[in-house]
Amino acid sequence: MTEYRAHFDAEIDFVNGGGLRAEGFRLDLPSADVTEAQVGELLVRHLGLALVGRVALSNLEIVEEAHRGSRGVGDASTDAAAASAGLGTSAGARGELVDLSHPIRAGLVTYPGIPAPTITPHLTREASREHYAPGTEFAIDLITMAGNTGTYLDSPYHRYAEGGDLASLDLATLVGVPAEVFRLTDAASRGIPAEVFLDRDLAGTAVLLHTGWSRHFGTPEYAHGSPFLTETGARHLVDAGVAIVGIDALNIDDTESGGERPAHSILLAAGVHVVEHLTALERVPVRGATFTAVPPRVEGFGTFPVRAFAELPVR
Repeated sequence: MTEYRAHFDAEIDFVNGGGLRAEGFRLDLPSADVTEAQVGELLVRHLGLALVGRVALSNLEIVEEAHRGSRGVGDASTDAAAASAGLGTSAGARGELVDLSHPIRAGLVTYPGIPAPTITPHLTREASREHYAPGTEFAIDLITMAGNTGTYLDSPYHRYAEGGDLASLDLATLVGVPAEVFRLTDAASRGIPAEVFLDRDLAGTAVLLHTGWSRHFGTPEYAHGSPFLTETGARHLVDAGVAIVGIDALNIDDTESGGERPAHSILLAAGVHVVEHLTALERVPVRGATFTAVPPRVEGFGTFPVRAFAELPVR
């Protein structure tokens, strides 16, 4: 069987500053039919780099040459297979649950311009006493709020008239999804590029973007300068086959660059759930936890608050 390697020079920059330079680097390839971008992704995986912001290759040459065992080329590691099979954990054991949702209350401002929720009584405890036996009373309240309140999930219907609504969502894509957390609290720019994700296999996962912006939630500062997922980042995540993308910030898109919303458009068109306004992501490990975010089964509705939470690995 003929094997191939790439010879090239490379420049790698990181989103939180710094970089690497390589001359005359050699890398195993799965075949000769690979693009420059794919070679860059293999390089990141081989070196085990995280938070990559840019990869630029030059003097790229693909040659027939025996493999030398580069990481990231070939089958998944046995460690990953063992983790997916749940080896090493006690049957029936449950890890710590971490609430990733903001509490909803009357007057809460989640997003500028969207009405804050109001909570009013329909039946007070006092009024209910005349309907029930002595000592029995209930409170029944009304809440009026936009779907985009607190921590919420977007379904395709939020963006597309013919997209699936909240009632159509498959629970298997919302409950116990393997979580991959990306630490971006020290990123040098607001936009999160595709290169950040190159070091991991993300198929079927919930990608959670930990920017730290949730510290501003409920304040005027929350509305300006928020981090966001770039268009190329969104396309990469769709191509990678992710199930959910969540962020602890104002919006998955850049709300300060005009009316376009490429991240929403790309993700929701592909059926990838979007969860915005997460919090407490610093308590979730980079990998090994699971993520759950389930909205009520409302027909003809695109967005609704969720009780999002992570289950941490059993220790």
